[in-house]
This record gives sequence, C-alpha cells and structure tokens, in this order.
Amino acid sequence: METAASDLAGEDWNDAAADRGLTSDDIAADARDDAGLAERTPAAGKPKIGDSRPAPVLAPTDDAPAAKTGRRRRRGGRGRNKGGGGAATAGSTNNRDDVVHADLGVGDTYALEELDEEALARRRGRTRKGRPAGRYLMCVHVRPDGHTHIALLEGRVLVEHEVATAERDADLSIDGNIYLGRVQNVLPGMEAAFIDIGTPKNGVLYRGDVAYDPDEVEEKQPRIERLLKNGQSVVVQVTKNPIGAKGARLTQEVSLAGRFVVMVPGQPTTYGISKRLPDDERKRLRRVLEDLRPPDAGLIVRTAAEGATAEELERDVRRLRDQWEQISALAARSKPARLLYQEPTLSLRLLREEFTKEYRGVIIDDRALFEEAHAYVEAIAPELADRVEFYDEAEEGIALFEKHHVHEQLLKALDRKVWLPSGGSIVIERTEALTVVDVNTGKNVGKSNLEETVFRNNLEAADEVARHLRLRDIGGIIVIDFIDMEIRANREALMRAFRDALARDKTRTQVFDVSELGLVEMTRKRVSEGLIESVSAICPECTGRGYLIDEALLEDLK
Repeated sequence: METAASDLAGEDWNDAAADRGLTSDDIAADARDDAGLAERTPAAGKPKIGDSRPAPVLAPTDDAPAAKTGRRRRRGGRGRNKGGGGAATAGSTNNRDDVVHADLGVGDTYALEELDEEALARRRGRTRKGRPAGRYLMCVHVRPDGHTHIALLEGRVLVEHEVATAERDADLSIDGNIYLGRVQNVLPGMEAAFIDIGTPKNGVLYRGDVAYDPDEVEEKQPRIERLLKNGQSVVVQVTKNPIGAKGARLTQEVSLAGRFVVMVPGQPTTYGISKRLPDDERKRLRRVLEDLRPPDAGLIVRTAAEGATAEELERDVRRLRDQWEQISALAARSKPARLLYQEPTLSLRLLREEFTKEYRGVIIDDRALFEEAHAYVEAIAPELADRVEFYDEAEEGIALFEKHHVHEQLLKALDRKVWLPSGGSIVIERTEALTVVDVNTGKNVGKSNLEETVFRNNLEAADEVARHLRLRDIGGIIVIDFIDMEIRANREALMRAFRDALARDKTRTQVFDVSELGLVEMTRKRVSEGLIESVSAICPECTGRGYLIDEALLEDLK
C-alpha cells in the first residue's frame, strides 16, 4: 500500500521500475531514492531493481507438501514451507499445475524466548490501556464477487485504498509475477521489445531493463537489437500491471523479496541496508550479512530486519536461494509464454511487506482470509499476531468500512472538489497528459490580511493535495496551482510543508519549486491504474469526454 503507510513502505522499492521509457541510470537513481540505501555498488550498464517483489517458493512436492492454512506455530522450528501459495489463478492460457507460488513462510518459525526482554518489548510495540497502539490501521473487506477492498487509516483518516481483483480478472493483476516469455518483436526505434508472456496483451521490455553480461558485448551501451532476437526465450518479471491499452512493464532483473532481505540473483555487487535503521543496528546487520551474502546474488536489507537474529536472516536468505533454484529449474524445462511464479493475494503481500509494530491492527471481515493472514503473521512475527483480528459483521451489527468511516471518506475521494477545514477547496482534474490541481480560497475569508489568509489556505491545501495524490494513487505529471503569494519566505515555507507531507508517501515523487507562473510542477510514479479507474468505467455515451455533441446543430453543415 506501493505500493507506503509504514516504515517498510517508505523504504522498500515498490516503485523502482519506471512507468515510462527511462534510462538505466534513471531507474537506478529511483531505486536508491526509494529504498534509502546506505551503499550500493552499481553493475556496469545494468538497471537496479527495486525491493518490491515478494519471494516465490518451491512448488509443493511429495517430500514437502504445501502448508495448511491456520497451522499452529512451532517453537524453534527450522523447517521451510514449500507451498503456501494457494491455488493457481484461473483464466490464463498457461498450464499452471506446477507454478511456483509465493512463500508465506509459515514453516519458518522461531523461538521468542531466545530473545532478551528488551528485544521482545521493542518487537511487540506500544500498548495503550491493554490494547496495541500504533499509527496505522488496516481494514480488509472481502466482497462476495471475490474483489477485496483494502483501506489504510492513519489515525482515523483514510490515506490509502486498493482493490484486489477477483480471480477471473487475474490477468490484469500480475505485478511481481515471473514468466518465461518469448520475444515477439524488437523495435530499435523505441528501444523496446514486445514479449509474449501468455497474457491477453504482450508485455513491454525496455532496453534499460534488459540483463546482459558486459564482457560479452563490445559496446558500453549496446542497442536492444544486439541483445534480443525474435523468438528468443527470456525470463522476465512484471514491474507494473497492464493499464488501459498498455501492456505490462517487464524487467529481466528479477528480485525476490523475503521478510527481512531482498535477493537480486545474478547481481552480486548489489548490496545495501535501509537508511531508516539506526546506525548501530546497521553496523550489526552489516557484520551478520558478511557471512550470508551469496556469491552470485545481491542482498538488500529491509527496515523489517531491525532486531532480527542471525538465524532468522540466514533462513530468509536460504529460502530465497531455494526459491530461485526452483524457478530456474522450472524455466529450463518449460516452453515460452509460461507463468513460472505467481504472487500471493494483495492482502497477504501487504502484510509481508508492510506489517510492523507501527500498525495498531489489521481487521479482516472474511474468515478464510483471516485464518491465512493470522497463520502467516504468527509464523514470521508472533509478537504481532494478536494485532490481526477477525471482524464478524453479523455480531457487530455494522459493516467494517462503515464502522471506521471508510466508506464515506472513499466517496469523498471520488469527487473532483475537496473542501479544506478553513472553507477553501482544491479541485482535481485528470487529463491524458497530466493531472491539474487548482487551489481556491472559497469560503475562507481570513482574519488579518490577504497574504496571511492565502498562506494559511495554501498550507492546508498542501497537506490535502499530498494525501489525495496518495489516496487516489495519481501518477505521472502533476501541476498544482497554489494561490499566488507575494512574500518569498511564505513560498519557501509552503514548499517545505508540501515536501514534508509527500514524505509520508511510499511512491517516489519529485517536486520543483514554484515557477514564474506561480505553478508547482511535480511527478509521481505511476504504479497502478488509480483509485477512480479501479472502481469506475468509461461512460458509453460520451466516451469519457464529459459532454455530448448535439448532432442536430451540425446537420446542415455537411
């Protein structure tokens, strides 16, 4: 939830892949900014992969059957679950009987009693009046049609909302999946190639996302037609779902994410530790990882690794290596246009990537999903298992989203006009090229003078604009028309407040100062189709234009 909303969301690489044709240097810079890495040695000519991919798992076998939902936690266990991914998604042309599914790590338990009291207290987080306390609350509502709504509340304010598609729409929600694809067409003029991955639309692989050995090519930056040929088989990972007429965005730089670390196969020079961790913890983790670093893969340490023992980190790395071996073996015996690895449901993925002590709770109104989520959390973070709760709507007498005022906040987020506390307003208009935000004083008449009134109104608008960009998941180019201010110090204070508000967003943003025309230009990574698009359809009458042509007025002009 990019995607952030938690310490993990703020530092992980949910948006490391570019949504437009950026260079490898651009992608590498994006990844470093998003992950907040202390150090990372670049591989020559290769883009750097983000930390957004949940780790796959070994397919169930006779020797290692899939884990059962809701199994009890074992103390001090060292086994590795080789299933736990659920059934393969229906609706694709691929044969998915032996697809590698996401590893939820239910078999990888550890003993809390081995930790000292200080470490245990730090992991359990704060409590208030006997109840868990935290900044965030996640509410998960499962609809009868299979769609899942996931709302993230900061305090009582809705800050993020995602809709997980039903199984029948699984070909539209493939972010993180790994495929054995076939090169359909190489376009030198676009520096891109279309890859058949077995979905209705071919994926797009840009030159900056192509993996190659620099020793095997003479050029420093070889052209894409030198690296890929029509009909060639390639292993690719989806970095962005297909949106509209565009196919999925692909990369050959696969990354496998565990609970504590992310492994990047084939890039041993990739190494980093989140800057969000304290300096002393970073030093400790660096010493531990020196003995764990694989010789043929890179490692990136998540914020969730704070306080993790050497045994936990070792299990995480070992599991990721086993998973990559399984994926490689499956790719070697499969034909192209084949799914190799499938992501878990969005709900479980968010728990793995974002659930920390900063969450005061995760409330789920579906019994099956609750059992699965609780078993997972009990395995990887048993000290937080009591924060995963089942919500019985029949017993409570009120819907989950209605109780926490999610529904009314969601409806307001779909309006083009948003009212500010002082009486001002912002108007959000989306176009094909960019999104425009207009700030108005509206009913805000102030108390002292015009400059002070405008300044206070703009400060309110800055915070609200940042929240709605995150809530509506608006990406691409964004232009904000704040109300003009004469005093330069006020403009600078506004930009500081706006950047601080954007800092809570996990998705990477870039903001420029107020222009000569009084406009603030910015970009935000487009990682999904957006809130409005996920719950709406184009009007069949006006085809999305917002108006109808009166044909009668044009008849005599033929």
